[in-house]
Amino acid sequence: MFENKTLLITGGTGSFGNAVMNRFLDTDIKEIRIFSRDEKKQDDMRKLYKNHKLKFYLGDVRDLASVKNAMHGVDYVFHAAALKQVPSCEFFPLEAVKTNVLGTENVLTASIESGVKKVICLSTDKAAYPINAMGISKAMMEKVFVAKAKTVDPEKTLICGTRYGNVMASRGSVIPLFIEQIKNGYPITITDPNMTRFLMSLEEAVELVVFAFQNAQAGDIMVQKSPASTIGDLAIALKELFNADNEIKIIGTRHGEKLYETLLTREEHVVAQDLGGFYRVPADTRDLNYDKFFVEGDQKLSTEEEYNSHNTDRLIIEQIKEKLLELEYVQNELKGLVYS
Repeated sequence: MFENKTLLITGGTGSFGNAVMNRFLDTDIKEIRIFSRDEKKQDDMRKLYKNHKLKFYLGDVRDLASVKNAMHGVDYVFHAAALKQVPSCEFFPLEAVKTNVLGTENVLTASIESGVKKVICLSTDKAAYPINAMGISKAMMEKVFVAKAKTVDPEKTLICGTRYGNVMASRGSVIPLFIEQIKNGYPITITDPNMTRFLMSLEEAVELVVFAFQNAQAGDIMVQKSPASTIGDLAIALKELFNADNEIKIIGTRHGEKLYETLLTREEHVVAQDLGGFYRVPADTRDLNYDKFFVEGDQKLSTEEEYNSHNTDRLIIEQIKEKLLELEYVQNELKGLVYS
């Protein structure tokens, strides 16, 4: 499907960008463009892969001109650039808006003007019933791309999105933190052992984007069904894998955190199409006829549940260990066990 095509990945030096690049680099794709503002990581990737298909564009999604500069001749865009850290977005919410909301608008504007065929915007479970600045900015990002999808001919530029839960062992996530604490003999710091999170590998996140690429219609949000675990069980699973006896220290919920995450709101679950391992949430195509909001209701909203990390499949410790052992990051850490 990417034969002789050019793919642009915004935020391409991040965990997801690297995973997508690895997924397609050895196919018959013509070119993969890595767009990011991090020249050091770009240089690291350039030296590591030394592949003529890889092209690097320095720029920032906040700057429309730099985005347009990278768009010429692009067929498809995977928009992964974002500010993702919950605590930092809490302290600098306007920065989250500039990157996650206005940056997305810039990517979509440049894509439409350049005649890009498909744009897939990556969102997060924190966008459903958001309580923190990061989640609110990603929820607005979803509203931006859904609204934009209605204004452009999908035969020319199809805009859609994906929403997924925690990507295991991605940069800045809890698994690398726990492993670092284990290997250094520090206490494992847990916010709340009963807190649940969806567990998804980077490869599964990439496959969700590929599934959306193949199946999504304009304005759709595609969601992959995922299992979850408690943070307490995740810490125990890692301790057992590393044969460690570190103390587990409960530090309390961090700024802007939820007890559980939601992948489908109740309102979305009512209209979502079950595709087996995935949900398709179609765009709301109603116009600004406000009468519909006052005289037409929906009985299902009274009975439907949201889909969240508390009511999805809950993994037990042995299952968590199996899932962790599938991760290359964990495999490498286990091979190089060096305790200080």
